[in-house]
Amino acid sequence: MAEHAARPCCLGWDFSTQQVKVVAVDAELNVFYEDSVNFDKDLLEFGTQGGVHIHEDGLTVTSPVLMWVQALDIILERMKASGFDFSQVLALSGAGQQHGSVYWKAGASRVLTSLSPDLLLHKQLQACFSIRDSPVWMDSSTTVQCRRLEAAVGGAQALSCLTGSRAYERFTGNQIAKIYQQNPEAYAHTERISLVSSFAASLFLGSYAPIDYSDGSGMNLLQIQDKVWSQVCLRACAPHLEEKLGSPVPSCSVLGAISSYFVQRYGFPAGCKVVAFTGDNPASLAGMKLEEGDIAVSLGTSDTLFLWLQEPMPALEGHIFCNPVDAQHYMALLCFKNGSLMREKIRDESASCSWSDFSEALRSTEMGNSGNLGFYFDVMEITPEITGRHRFSAENRQVSAFPGAVEIRALIEGQFMAKRIHAEGLGYRVMPKTKILATGGASHNRDILQVLADVFGAPVYVTDTANSACVGSAYRAFHGLAAGTDVSFSEVVKLAPNPRLAATPTPGASQVYEDLLPQYAKLEQRILSQTPGPPE
Repeated sequence: MAEHAARPCCLGWDFSTQQVKVVAVDAELNVFYEDSVNFDKDLLEFGTQGGVHIHEDGLTVTSPVLMWVQALDIILERMKASGFDFSQVLALSGAGQQHGSVYWKAGASRVLTSLSPDLLLHKQLQACFSIRDSPVWMDSSTTVQCRRLEAAVGGAQALSCLTGSRAYERFTGNQIAKIYQQNPEAYAHTERISLVSSFAASLFLGSYAPIDYSDGSGMNLLQIQDKVWSQVCLRACAPHLEEKLGSPVPSCSVLGAISSYFVQRYGFPAGCKVVAFTGDNPASLAGMKLEEGDIAVSLGTSDTLFLWLQEPMPALEGHIFCNPVDAQHYMALLCFKNGSLMREKIRDESASCSWSDFSEALRSTEMGNSGNLGFYFDVMEITPEITGRHRFSAENRQVSAFPGAVEIRALIEGQFMAKRIHAEGLGYRVMPKTKILATGGASHNRDILQVLADVFGAPVYVTDTANSACVGSAYRAFHGLAAGTDVSFSEVVKLAPNPRLAATPTPGASQVYEDLLPQYAKLEQRILSQTPGPPE
């Protein structure tokens, strides 16, 4: 295609749960090419549903490694057939679904370094994996290993302080421990363990790519302050683990030039750089161009907060990772299960199934809801672990119901106050320059965004983030090219499209919520103290 001619660019890849995707971004940071391969539709022979295999126990969830390799073959062949000019690619980087792990069999490195350009990758890597089905982030089969790891370091909070999170079943260290215990022979025959991100980078590099600090923070193995593997965590998981993982590297590292396989088969320039791949969540932070003090709120089925942190305070909830675009700082993730489905339920019950009536209720009630506060958790919440609906009058008395409009404002204010309280619990602070970036279904509702701006006391912007991990990976490739000159990431992406301003705080909002937030936090603790804890 003529439009691809002589257009220097970087590629951004995303090896996600359901697909492999690529975008090409030019020097002005415009996306001018994109393609994807869907595992369920385009690779039927692997028989995945949603890109995974859920095992009979309902807990074990894996994906075939060779499916990921074959998807890369398909997408590169399509690009070649479309006339994509690979000779213009200056650098590439990518993202992988977090926590998943790949087990390279002894001898695989020799195969990687001597690939034949006449054959597709998946034909040559058939025998390179000691575990052919990789555990992925949906797996929850490692509770025993989690408890052992926490015990080894002195408890859940101690592990969180060390690695950024308490032990989670999907986190890689616990998955490695399970494989070592249940399949010691395969573990013994493994010469390298990669994350999905560093596995994908290894394909392009033609040798084992190191794990980057940011994705490495999702393993329960990396000391996030010192950015080295924790010896006590390694020992608790499996023997000889440090040599199988290799040394972690800064996320903006240039790992080297692309493998000659891609130069000879597709026409990449020999000088094309491979920048360290990272996790999909860190890559999304880059794609959304978050800066110090910023916060992104994804308002979907579950609500997710992305925070940029300077001084993290690890807790028993949420996750703290090394920041993918600034080695001195951190990022945090907080997930809230009761998101859009809860909003839709209250809309149906209190606004006659109408979003316009829902919005009118928010406009017709005052900020602070006259002191009426509500907690709405129809499914067991993660942050915090509470279930049920709990309503409190201005006098802090528990009540059984609110009038319709009060109920609607109590829900939305409560959801956003909880987000601010738990974000501040991890060390986040709203700054004068803070921007809130809202994405997901509810970000189309201006009245919901107004409450968000009021509760946080910061302007809210909206943006399309459908490709944020991919685009963020291309931005990170440009940053990798410039990083040797100490150019900041924000400087590199200043030409990229800016989000659109959607709401600014109402005058007087900060005073209303400064008074209400401590009250809300106290009531949450009160409910928690009456709720039986999760089983140990």
